[in-house]
Amino acid sequence: MTESSQRRHPLLALTDEELEFVMRMVMASGSLKELARAYGVSYPTIRARLNRLIARLEVIVKGRPISPMAELLGNLVERGELSLGGARSVLKLHRKENRPTKEA
Repeated sequence: MTESSQRRHPLLALTDEELEFVMRMVMASGSLKELARAYGVSYPTIRARLNRLIARLEVIVKGRPISPMAELLGNLVERGELSLGGARSVLKLHRKENRPTKEA
């Protein structure tokens, strides 16, 4: 057995709900507007959900950790408690404030 055949495909590490989302997105030809209609939610909600799915796949594929702040903001956008633009602004400020400083 080769090394590549021993590794599982990253999509197999997703939850059933995440796989359903991926399938429905493919069936909608990648149209987030159509997907939002199918789920009965707003476009920003679907966009936030897709962003969270992408972040999760990055963790699986690259081992890159998900920012707890990004996860929290994504949840708030998905629940309609925060706009996508507001979440982006907060995350940008959070990353700026938490950037390591260079010492002389």
